[in-house]
Amino acid sequence: MASSSSFLSEEQLRCSICLDVFTDPVSTPCGHNFCMGCIKEYWDNCSKTQCPVCKEIYHERPNLCVNTFISELVARFRKLAPENLSSVTELHSKAAVSCDPCTDQAIKSCLGGVVSFFKTRLKLQMVTKKKKHNRMDPVENTCVKHESPLQFFCKDDQMCVCQFCTEGDHKGHNTVPIEEECGEKKFYLMKTQTEFQEMIQERRRKIQDIKNAVAIRKKSTKEEISTSVKVFNSLLCSIETSQDDLVDVMKDEQRAAERQAEGLIKDLQKEITALQRRNSELEKISHTEDHLHLLQIYPTLCSPPHTKNWADVRTDPELWTVKVCEARMKTLRRAVSELNQLFNKEMEKLGEAQLKVVQIHAVDVTLDPDSAETKLILSADGKQVTHGDKRQNLPNKPERFYPCVCVLGKEGFSSGRFYYEVEVGGKSGWTLGVVTESINRKGKITMSPTNGYWTVCLRNGNVYTACASPSVPLCLSKKAQKVGVFVDYEEGLVSFYDVENSSHIYSFTGQTFSEKLHPLFCPGLNEGGKNAAPLIISPVTHTE
Repeated sequence: MASSSSFLSEEQLRCSICLDVFTDPVSTPCGHNFCMGCIKEYWDNCSKTQCPVCKEIYHERPNLCVNTFISELVARFRKLAPENLSSVTELHSKAAVSCDPCTDQAIKSCLGGVVSFFKTRLKLQMVTKKKKHNRMDPVENTCVKHESPLQFFCKDDQMCVCQFCTEGDHKGHNTVPIEEECGEKKFYLMKTQTEFQEMIQERRRKIQDIKNAVAIRKKSTKEEISTSVKVFNSLLCSIETSQDDLVDVMKDEQRAAERQAEGLIKDLQKEITALQRRNSELEKISHTEDHLHLLQIYPTLCSPPHTKNWADVRTDPELWTVKVCEARMKTLRRAVSELNQLFNKEMEKLGEAQLKVVQIHAVDVTLDPDSAETKLILSADGKQVTHGDKRQNLPNKPERFYPCVCVLGKEGFSSGRFYYEVEVGGKSGWTLGVVTESINRKGKITMSPTNGYWTVCLRNGNVYTACASPSVPLCLSKKAQKVGVFVDYEEGLVSFYDVENSSHIYSFTGQTFSEKLHPLFCPGLNEGGKNAAPLIISPVTHTE
């Protein structure tokens, strides 16, 4: 007959709660066995009476009695194999979490159903290696209600919960393991960190824009001061004192511009410092293993520091130039109203300075053959257009003009500023400007802003007109040889310049653009060779 030790093992006689050999073993109605003290304490700490193993719920707590058969087996096992038993009396003064089924202090917490075990029981568990429990370091942050580790995160209530919470107040909620939620939160933290870094770079670029604008403004101011001094030196002695007044106005405006720029840069530097500090915090917390701390401070970290909307801050040197010019024009009118000729020369200098500023925004424009009227002849490089005598056999596409002899630029612009120049010398008629992408291109066309056209034109060799509503006759001191077109999309501005004479021709102001704008070119009819010269898109040469 086989000995008792051949069929008895410690694993078979171990309580699934305390993982120790049974003490006063009892059996639940579902057939699972526990120490009497363990199962009673387990039920005392649960919101419902259920089996810790199979989770069967009892509406009334069962009346448990010691299972004499198992108790006898335990006694026999203790006599046959006392060296395999694990002591349960060892205490660990430095542990911070108590073992749930008893009062000993634990060094590990179980995530598989039982909460905490002290050191000697953990050794027993590791020796047998049959009980599949996950172990982690002792947890200080336990569920207040159930005194169990906070293992899960409830997405519905945005809080950490324990195993028993998922079967009670949070039953049916969307709960995931803390590690999974922390992984997701770390992903969004990294995304937020990237957004902060982009905000930092954006502000650094804005600082550089401000510095560049100040440099351009400073150079322009020097040129204007020099020119003004020369003009006033030729004036009558009675107005010599006005020279100093004019210079002071210009210098005051320059100092004001520099002070404004310094203030803006200072504010941007402060925001960069705040964003870098928050970025460092994100970098630190994104590598933490303290999941609870991460979840607790996550909402705060993802909220960016208070920053200014820098998109509304304009740093364009041309705007500063215009303000200075306005003040300067008032001073000139008051001081030299009797010297109209010198005043006009000064205005020409202003136009030259303004032209230099807008030329900074030069873009490359080429003609779109799909939009060209069938009698228009385009050069191979897409930079020239002229009117021919014969209609070409081209497909009648919706984007093609007919019969109006126009062609658009391929490039469209829906934001920012752009500038280009067109040679018009030798022509007796032409139309230039910009149009919206959705304009009518077929039949009779009335060019006006209400129809999506912002243009100026030349007729009969010397009649210049702005195609507004109503049209505006223009007076040019000299015949234009090259026309510059400048657009500020956000400001609703379309301006035309006589490049060779460095003078302003006309501006459409206060416009509202809601779609892409394209350059428009109309070389006019050939007129038997009188208007045969092409319109030529020329490269912009920045004058010094």
